[in-house]
Amino acid sequence: LQITVLGTPAEEQGGGKIDLINAGAFDGLDVVFMAHPSQENAAYLPDVAEHDVTVKYYGKASHAAAYPWEGVNALDAAVLAYNNLSVLRQQMKPTWRVHGVIKNGGVKPNIIPSYTELEFYLRAPSMKDLCVLTEKVENCFRSAAVATGCKVEIKGGENDYYNVLPNKSLQKVYKENGKKLGIEFISEDCISNGLSGSTDFGNVTFVVPGLHPYFYIGSDALNHTEQYTEAAGSQNAQFYALRTAKALAMTALDVIFKPGLLEEVREDFRQVKLKEEGQINPV
Repeated sequence: LQITVLGTPAEEQGGGKIDLINAGAFDGLDVVFMAHPSQENAAYLPDVAEHDVTVKYYGKASHAAAYPWEGVNALDAAVLAYNNLSVLRQQMKPTWRVHGVIKNGGVKPNIIPSYTELEFYLRAPSMKDLCVLTEKVENCFRSAAVATGCKVEIKGGENDYYNVLPNKSLQKVYKENGKKLGIEFISEDCISNGLSGSTDFGNVTFVVPGLHPYFYIGSDALNHTEQYTEAAGSQNAQFYALRTAKALAMTALDVIFKPGLLEEVREDFRQVKLKEEGQINPV
């Protein structure tokens, strides 16, 4: 019997867990647990697959007043790309997300911009859907380059984040333990009809059965805001974090000592992974 506490940095940028997967850090493990703060308690939320993309447009600088016809406007390409994506949204599935920023839009108003840069995140419920979305988005970027005469460079992130695979056996036991500690969970309808963010823990769930619950911290503030940062550091939040840790520990003990539970967890993992990879028909 071995329990490992593994620090996994860089979830928000770079995907540290993916590097750890490649380095063999999860080899030989039976189950992996991680909890994430939120506005509610849920044994599972549909964290989606995510792809980063950086787009660079290269044009030609010129004086914007005296010789504008000599320039090739990279900012025009960036604006067209942004607008292309806005038009694409009409045909996007409700579960798809595309959001980004123009990181570099030029130097001075009187200089035709010769270089611009955009950064976008693409999200979809599955890797299959994400591949379709990525192709559509990249066509938006390329067409903007053709329209303006710019050269374009499209570079994907080092690691894609996979969607988190559910494990109903682990979720059931975790909820039972959480309820014993007074945790009130949101309904199944809220889970099935909602979307969450993205995490490199999704990649972990493709190699080992995983549990990724969300937990309330005593605040209705939304994640990634100043208000949530303040709430997460409060004394009040510590109670909820420790309660969640206890529920996870109780679930780990169940996996160890309840006859047959680990095999049920493994079977759930096999079936969900097969379904995700398209090798069996959806139920």
